[in-house]
Amino acid sequence: MKTRDKIIQASIELFNEHGERTITTNHIAAHLGISPGNLYYHFRNKQDIIQSIFKQYEAHLESSFQPYQEQKLDVEMLVTYFDAMFYVLWKFRFFYANLTDILGQDEKLKADYLHIQQMVQMRATRIIEQMNNDNVITLTEDEVPQLADTMKLVLASWISYKLAQSSKTTITKACLYEGVLRVIMITKAYAMADSIDTFSRLETHYNQLMTQADVVA
Repeated sequence: MKTRDKIIQASIELFNEHGERTITTNHIAAHLGISPGNLYYHFRNKQDIIQSIFKQYEAHLESSFQPYQEQKLDVEMLVTYFDAMFYVLWKFRFFYANLTDILGQDEKLKADYLHIQQMVQMRATRIIEQMNNDNVITLTEDEVPQLADTMKLVLASWISYKLAQSSKTTITKACLYEGVLRVIMITKAYAMADSIDTFSRLETHYNQLMTQADVVA
């Protein structure tokens, strides 16, 4: 792995473990066993590192939330979507834990974030629209984008909400599976009778993962 990539990976790990606000470029360099000068050869400052991390975040969102085409929607396909939600929350949890402050420090980053969120909103709306047309769920035309936005709202605010409701300062995988289950619950409320079993199987799947994550923790 190239030094630049190692710096990005180490930064993600340290930000997730200790919080972005407490980690400096010196901490990152020391963690990697390189000099601060070597780090600055690749990145101007910590904000430059965060912008590079955001590009990974952006790439994941772009690749993971594609509307399905001719396939029949089933549990496996829904698991793919919900696993993608979990992955982005877990890998970039420091970002969601301190979203307002991070975006407030960098106008370009905020503009990029708003752009990618518009893309996610459009794709999520399209996926829900397809589910509605396929009689998986039942929504009015106006409710389709509202459900997509509500799902985004829950996921984007889940980590900061859980941190505010607890004396703990870290987020576990079990906590994030709980967030995924809340989104499934919201969607299930609109399920057609023939689709209830599909959503129940989804809930069973993620409840099992949440339980396993609790045992590991």
